[in-house]
Amino acid sequence: MNPANPGRTARTPWIVGVSGASGTPYAAAVLRALLAAGESVDLVVSRAARLTLLDETGIGFRDAHWRSDLRAWLARGADGKPDTFAAESADLGAVRHWAAGDLAAGPSSGSYPVKGMLIVPASTACVAGVALGLSKDLLQRAASVTLKEGRRLVVAVRETPLNGQTLRHLVALDEAGATVLPASPAFYAGATHIQDLVDFVAGRALDAAGVPHTLYRRWEGDLGGGRTTTHTHYPNSAEG
Repeated sequence: MNPANPGRTARTPWIVGVSGASGTPYAAAVLRALLAAGESVDLVVSRAARLTLLDETGIGFRDAHWRSDLRAWLARGADGKPDTFAAESADLGAVRHWAAGDLAAGPSSGSYPVKGMLIVPASTACVAGVALGLSKDLLQRAASVTLKEGRRLVVAVRETPLNGQTLRHLVALDEAGATVLPASPAFYAGATHIQDLVDFVAGRALDAAGVPHTLYRRWEGDLGGGRTTTHTHYPNSAEG
């Protein structure tokens, strides 16, 4: 309950941080699934991520127009088609956006109640900043706070190959309590569309956070089961 308003339950969101690594469809899939699960979301999009989003989707992300820009982003499928998920991205009432440069934002403090944080995708620069505790922007600061408060931090690193320096940073994050989750799609789920591969990675990130979803077929010991799976139909895709 909210002490200031006993009739109202306190909002406890998941923080979703989007860094500048390639892979903005991963972030969109995670956001859609969190909202579908009835979760609240605090969104932080780094400055570099805005450039990547523009490059990968043609969508700008502006602080003053974040809601309309986010709606357009979440409606876009991994194949680049603009209205694949339009019906699923209409209600953004559970989302709160914080500017990446706002170091006085709620998620910058450990007393701000959140369930945890997912960084999807995580660039090597972001990984280094969090591992070293640099807190150069709100994304890194929120991740540092998540670690120090003992909350779940899922870091979906998206880079290849990985050099020794980055590997050491990832080990440091693991030792600090984070879940290091490389954005590595699997094929046993019987993917037939690029969105299936994206959804697998997004689903594994949500698994690590403990959030229920139906983004991919789970392994049940049935060899070849993926070949007979009925896949999600993505409207406006090349399949349909």
